[in-house]
Amino acid sequence: MERVAALAASTQTDPASCEQRSAPRVTLLIRPAKLSSAEGEFVCVIRDVSATGVSVRLFHPPPAGKSAQLETETGQHIEMERVRIQGRDVGYSFAEPIDLAALVNEEGRYPKRKLRLAIEMPVRIATLGGDYDAEVQNLSQQGARLECAAKFSIDQIVRLKSHHLPEIRAKVRWRRGTQYGLVFEDTFSLADFAQLAAALQCPSLTGD
Repeated sequence: MERVAALAASTQTDPASCEQRSAPRVTLLIRPAKLSSAEGEFVCVIRDVSATGVSVRLFHPPPAGKSAQLETETGQHIEMERVRIQGRDVGYSFAEPIDLAALVNEEGRYPKRKLRLAIEMPVRIATLGGDYDAEVQNLSQQGARLECAAKFSIDQIVRLKSHHLPEIRAKVRWRRGTQYGLVFEDTFSLADFAQLAAALQCPSLTGD
């Protein structure tokens, strides 16, 4: 899906090139990541990266504050400081040296998985037997983890209702006590998921 410039080649730059950039850059194509700040957790796309910093594109204006943390789909966490804003492209410098090869090759604490945002909100779960109060604990493009006192069976079809979400049909994938994992039948696009996350956590970023 992605083609990444060879890391070894990227580090063999001539002096003229080094004068233009503080560190050689490796171009990444559409690499989703999570940007965490004091205002919440937001979806971004890594555009390019070097040993000293990264450029990301957001789907809305950047959150306030210079400090942020980048989390990859493989569980890497990188502390950063914002250094520039150009429209929705934002540049960050790394707070400390990173393993550039691990970031480029998508190595981390666990296998690659879709982004999960720690967004909590009340919802109603509708079934043929009635409606029940529940609390979403995290949200992704494909599903959600929630807490509910009602009993649902594995593979049961339910509907999520909320003032903050469109009505979503979902299937119960797993159950642990009062916690449930749901898989949405209609998933969000990355852009729609990013806009939803911003609207739920910091409405001023979406103009709402």
